[in-house]
Amino acid sequence: MYGHVEKLANEIKKGAESVEGVDVKLWQVPETLHEEVLGKMGAPPKSDVPHITPQELAEADGILFGFPTRFGMMAAQFKAFMDATGGLWRTQALAGKPAGIFYSTGSQGGGQETTPLTAITQLTHHGMLFVPIGYTFGAGMFEMESVKGGSPYGSGTFAGDGSRQPTELELGQAFHQGKYFAGITKKLKGTA
Repeated sequence: MYGHVEKLANEIKKGAESVEGVDVKLWQVPETLHEEVLGKMGAPPKSDVPHITPQELAEADGILFGFPTRFGMMAAQFKAFMDATGGLWRTQALAGKPAGIFYSTGSQGGGQETTPLTAITQLTHHGMLFVPIGYTFGAGMFEMESVKGGSPYGSGTFAGDGSRQPTELELGQAFHQGKYFAGITKKLKGTA
């Protein structure tokens, strides 16, 4: 809605590309809200990141899914996209692929852990291998002096009313997730 997930995605991309031999593509799912509604919500125009089709997921060696939260779960736009992956489920095209999650919530109680927890069901039904970051981000996971999104499940940020932007610590965690995930994906593919 306000670009927070995209900001995290760009940092994740940088982190993943810091691993030798890793190629990263950014995609976005189609918006389901009408332009009029988005305008009333004060949403800026969408970026030029291309839209993905479910079939393109099968081409990836690993996938990090990012989405905003709505009532402690993935937003409807992303759920609609996942609902369209039934053909991939039927053929088990995503089975065995590593997958991770990152997210944005509106508030501290808005789903920094429930969002990835409930999203894992999507990965499980596809037979994907969930790769959390755990506490591999080190001291950044234990920061108590400033508000910080994210959890052992994945990197995250707080959007508030849309005006709060990801902090350097949150962006650092996103970079770390990309680098960590790329290393795991390379190991699973046998190219590390």
